[in-house]
Amino acid sequence: MELNEITYAGQPPIDAYGPGFFRVNEVLHDGPIAILPKGITPWKGLSDWAVVIAAVADYDVIFVGVGAQIALLPAAVKEQLEKANVPYEVMATPAACRTYNVLLSEGRRVAIVAVPV
Repeated sequence: MELNEITYAGQPPIDAYGPGFFRVNEVLHDGPIAILPKGITPWKGLSDWAVVIAAVADYDVIFVGVGAQIALLPAAVKEQLEKANVPYEVMATPAACRTYNVLLSEGRRVAIVAVPV
């Protein structure tokens, strides 16, 4: 088996996540997190989309981690994101973190907003 070191240019990957936290670049972040092309940004959770919409030109897709289990976004949120042409994919937070890291390692223009598990 051959092991290859993964490198990330620009944005940081998510090192770990758990009940109520994320670890990014060896720094713990309590509560929801937003990692956009310009870096880690304060995010209040599923009711806070201004920062996501403001950066829409900087990424090709944003992964929305909605917690331990996948859930639908409220209709008003979906309408707001679609009206602003935000390309998003809703997933459970663990899947969103893994997918974000994989695409980031491929050099893709991705972002993530996630609530902890």
